[in-house]
Amino acid sequence: MVIVYQGRRLRTGDVTVRRMGEMADPIQFKDEGNKYFQAGDMDKAIEFYTKAIKGCKDKKVLAVVYRNRSACFLKKESYANAASDATKAIDVDAADVKALFRRCQALEKLGKLDMAFKDVQRCSTIEPKNKTFLETLRRLGADIQAKLKTSFSTDSRVQNMFDILLDEESDKEKREKAANNLVVLAREDAGAERIFQNNGVTLLLDLLGTGKAEMVLAAIRTFAGMCTGHKARAMAIVHMVGIDKLCSIMAVDNEDIALATSDLFQCVNDSLTGGDKRIYGKEEALVLDAAKDLRAILMALLDMLINKKVSGHGRDQALNLLSRNVPRKDKKDPDHSKTLFTIDHGLKKILKVCGQIPELPDQLPMTENTQLIASVLLNKLWDDLRCDPERDNYREVCDEYIKGKFDPNDMDKNIHAINTLSGLLQGPFEVGNQLVGRQGIMEMMVALCGSEREVDQMVAVEALIHSSTKLSRASFIITNGVSLLKDVYKKTKNVKIKIRSLVGLCKLGSAGGDDYSMRQFAEGSTEKLAKQCRKWLCNTAMDTRTRKWAIEGLAYLTQDADVKDDFVEDEPALKAMFDLAKSKDKTILYAVACTLVNCTNSYEKKEFLPELVQLAKFSKQHVPEQHPKDKKDFIQKRVKRLLKGGIISALSVMVKADNTFLTDQTKEMLSRVFLALADDPKDRGTICAHGGGKALIPLALEGTAIGKVSAAHALAKIASSSNPESAFPGERIYEVIRPLVSLLQPERDGVQNYEALLSLTNLAGLNDKLRVKILKENALPEIEQYMFEDHDHIRLAATECLCNLVTSKEVQDRYLEDGNDRLKLLVLLCAEDDEKLQRAASGALAMLTAANKKLCTKMTLVTLQWMEILQRLILHDQPQIQHRGLVIVYNMLNSDDNELAKKLIESEILEILSVIGKAIDNPKRQTVIDVARTCLITAMDLGLIKPFSTPT
Repeated sequence: MVIVYQGRRLRTGDVTVRRMGEMADPIQFKDEGNKYFQAGDMDKAIEFYTKAIKGCKDKKVLAVVYRNRSACFLKKESYANAASDATKAIDVDAADVKALFRRCQALEKLGKLDMAFKDVQRCSTIEPKNKTFLETLRRLGADIQAKLKTSFSTDSRVQNMFDILLDEESDKEKREKAANNLVVLAREDAGAERIFQNNGVTLLLDLLGTGKAEMVLAAIRTFAGMCTGHKARAMAIVHMVGIDKLCSIMAVDNEDIALATSDLFQCVNDSLTGGDKRIYGKEEALVLDAAKDLRAILMALLDMLINKKVSGHGRDQALNLLSRNVPRKDKKDPDHSKTLFTIDHGLKKILKVCGQIPELPDQLPMTENTQLIASVLLNKLWDDLRCDPERDNYREVCDEYIKGKFDPNDMDKNIHAINTLSGLLQGPFEVGNQLVGRQGIMEMMVALCGSEREVDQMVAVEALIHSSTKLSRASFIITNGVSLLKDVYKKTKNVKIKIRSLVGLCKLGSAGGDDYSMRQFAEGSTEKLAKQCRKWLCNTAMDTRTRKWAIEGLAYLTQDADVKDDFVEDEPALKAMFDLAKSKDKTILYAVACTLVNCTNSYEKKEFLPELVQLAKFSKQHVPEQHPKDKKDFIQKRVKRLLKGGIISALSVMVKADNTFLTDQTKEMLSRVFLALADDPKDRGTICAHGGGKALIPLALEGTAIGKVSAAHALAKIASSSNPESAFPGERIYEVIRPLVSLLQPERDGVQNYEALLSLTNLAGLNDKLRVKILKENALPEIEQYMFEDHDHIRLAATECLCNLVTSKEVQDRYLEDGNDRLKLLVLLCAEDDEKLQRAASGALAMLTAANKKLCTKMTLVTLQWMEILQRLILHDQPQIQHRGLVIVYNMLNSDDNELAKKLIESEILEILSVIGKAIDNPKRQTVIDVARTCLITAMDLGLIKPFSTPT
């Protein structure tokens, strides 16, 4: 290539480019493109063919260039561009057999077999004896026949499946098989379209009409497949089936049907809100605006919440759909109109669900999870609000609703109001806490604890538990309600009330958090409470919900270090908790996560400066005290016990839970626990062996900022000290890269930067595909930035990472670019005293100069010290560093720059090479000796030195 520099033409390769301002000859561009095509460099070939097209006015030459560029696009698997260029060549010469065949090949790859067949048919007419054309013609003919056969057979299969499903005399196994086949077919776009076009919606409605659970499930799942990723089809199905009909199906008391219908609604929502990536073109005008349908679905779901005909499972799924689709997924999105609409038209309905008490008559059907799911929805709506007026409106609606429920003459209404408050306290705590602070509310809760009705006691105790989160509230209850809770605990025979009152006492006992000096109860009281919780937890005869309350109690009590130690030593209790965490009841996840965070001390800790502590003591201010058992050696012992007890398998199951229960806060706590577990390198193998690496990936990609960073840091710890291929088998290894790159940000601490760099170094050393993935995540600029770092360890890790990346062509091209100090920095790092840093930098330089000869010359221009540094490398007493230096010398001698080679041989480097080359063979240094001898032979081949000969 010729570069214009100060009016002169400098030849740097075998490609000729005219001076700036001169009109280049399209023929020359075409010829250069041909050379690159023959050399296999398709990108360069396309570049020169494109230049030829821009300047060419001769139609025949233009056709040839288009035909040639079409061949390049075929090689690059850019089939649409290949077909387009071939068509332009055919427009000039309809008998251009090469262009016709290239278009045939491109069309075949694009799936347009009939058009490809026509092109190859024309080719075989022009050249009837060409075996390639005849073979392609035969093959395409067979493929078209097979496609037609499949198409017709699909139609008949669809009809056959419906015939079997609607035939009441068909045996059960045959009908189940037909139902499964129909669902599988609907998941493929072609199959879904066949079902839709062949009166499938009407036939599926007939299946729904049978009322049989297996038929209804098959129909709903088939509809879900047909609606996935296709806006027009989804809208048509919604209109043909009807939103009310779908809601009535979701309302039935069958968990599987309710869940399947919820999935169908989700598929419809995704397709109508952007899940359909098809380009409709002119047909886009025919696809109606989906806003009206989406609003109708939202209203229907809100109406389901207070409909007594809706089952508990149906109500849960309606709440789940609202949680997933109403709040914004990205807080940067300015449009939160769905949230405001839901608050205006549905907030009171959600509050009504929260206030339901199954033990009372005339209540809405509920499951054990309904109130918690409603609380989660309330919290998500609150978090999605953008300004104070919107939050004030939310509070006013809640306040108005609860005020309207208090009635001195109707105790059922009062406990409904208190239960609604419990729901708010489990959701948007700020709102619930403000309402609890109103005059008379706390007093009513305490008074209800002394009621004779068990349902009053249970609701009041739960409300006290949820309201005593704040220390100020806990202090009020400790003063006014502890004796009542103790009386309830001692006197009641109802286990449900007994365990709730116990949890209330547990929460009050832990109100001081991990501050050893702020214990609320007498010495030993919290241990007794914890012992009773563990006893109930291990009692498998109790129902799951009651045992769940035992974990709630431990979640509070484990803030006490004595309780933590006792709990991790109790193997049956640990196993019972982990088994419950793996069970279907996912409402337990938050309590389990809290307990584990406490046991591993992975909660956020405030660091106090010693000077400030002394000042606080001097001024008689309260200073938090650490429990002796919260020191590092005790924490490590607890971690070992948890690992032995099977914590990783439990965490792996918890991570897979639905987002309704696995909230961002829960994810953050699980991430913190994983980070604490991965602290000791000896434990990381255990974590990987039980699926911990796989479980960490989704935690590092979704959740709170702190949670994602904690999970990414845990991944970095594992990947930096384990074999990544074993820790993250299969394709998962590629998913690890993005979280690791996120730790290279300047706001992350030095340990996170360092361990992320070590992990990326390990990954970059495995294969080229991983290196490409690292570069695609834009990690290279961050890695290069840390090569300037003052911290020795971070600078070394960054240099080692770069050393493993330089085999990538993209990295090599960056080092060829002018206007930066990348190469200079690498050369200067070779002169550092740190041997590990020298080894990494010289290794990178050796590979770069081997990959691109131009870098050999550029290396001598970036710093005047290059010769001195090179001599230092080849004189090094470490064979590995010496070997790298000699490889650099060898690359420079072979760089096609005779002046550079001559300069090397005229320096002291020749003497050093001679001394090393004459050395006696030594297995420990043989590689070094061999490279030195090869350098001397190369110098002789270049005619720079002559072999020494003695007179005979």
